[in-house]
Amino acid sequence: MIGRIHSFESFGTVDGPGIRFVVFLQGCPLRCQYCHNPDTWEAGGKEYTVEEVVAQALRYKNYFGDKGGVTVTGGEPLVQIDFVTELFKALKAKGIHTCVDTSGITFNPESETSVDKHKKLLGVTDLVLLDIKHIDDEACKNLTGQGNAHTLAFAKFLSDNGTPIWIRQVLVPGITDGEESLARTRAFIDELKTVQKVEVLPYHTMGAVKYEKLGLEYPLQGVDAPSKEKVAYAKRILTEK
Repeated sequence: MIGRIHSFESFGTVDGPGIRFVVFLQGCPLRCQYCHNPDTWEAGGKEYTVEEVVAQALRYKNYFGDKGGVTVTGGEPLVQIDFVTELFKALKAKGIHTCVDTSGITFNPESETSVDKHKKLLGVTDLVLLDIKHIDDEACKNLTGQGNAHTLAFAKFLSDNGTPIWIRQVLVPGITDGEESLARTRAFIDELKTVQKVEVLPYHTMGAVKYEKLGLEYPLQGVDAPSKEKVAYAKRILTEK
């Protein structure tokens, strides 16, 4: 089984519990305006076998130990769902905690093949970091190029299958920080049974330099990071009981 990989991070601290070995897969069908990894969009990357990635991760097992593990992200990692499933099988055999950071965009509840593949993945996945781009379908299309139906369906699929979820919401001023959209997001989250944590991720412009290097126009030019007050406000709506 071959995967197309952009890069590795050996000491991740924001990609799930504990210290994580992070695998960045190549390829993504979304074009999020705030994306800070546009270099992962297109297919390509360096090819690795499952065994080669497991060997890379095991080099750092003394660091992440029992409290950390391996997180696969991207790009959109589930574009390569078969590879991720086989990788997680191999990692679980080594007693390593597995986590995937995904938008859920690849999940199609109308496709038996898609449902079967995602269910097989969940059998070897300890945690899903689910990025809800925008709770409003049209706003999501404007923000990412695609609607949110598959993401929301995947959230319910995770909940119905008992899979632990950390919800992630990137807070972009003027786009995802409105009171109504935050309240709707909270209402949706409250319908899910397996959400363990909700993370508000403040928008930042650190990826802008990558757009310049790739000859791309940065979509959110002139949009500043949200204030501490805005972040605190969003956290109150999304996380307080």
